[in-house]
Amino acid sequence: MAYRLVYTDRAVKDIQKLDVVARRRLKRALEGFSLSPLDHSTRLIDPKLGEYRFRVGDYRVIFDLRGQEIIILRVGHRREIYR
Repeated sequence: MAYRLVYTDRAVKDIQKLDVVARRRLKRALEGFSLSPLDHSTRLIDPKLGEYRFRVGDYRVIFDLRGQEIIILRVGHRREIYR
């Protein structure tokens, strides 16, 4: 059973800043990850930004798991997401 993807307002703004190719790649990757998110994610050491992260190319997706929902908190370039 696939998890449901839920985007915060901040995540939507982050995604809108990306170019079309990156958005398309991100969408395809998140749909794949939603089948088994813990198999493809890494737990964050400092949980104040979020609990887990995905890597999609040069981008990081910071998210939390709540029941059957993946709550996408932030999306950003690997070098800038933790600042």
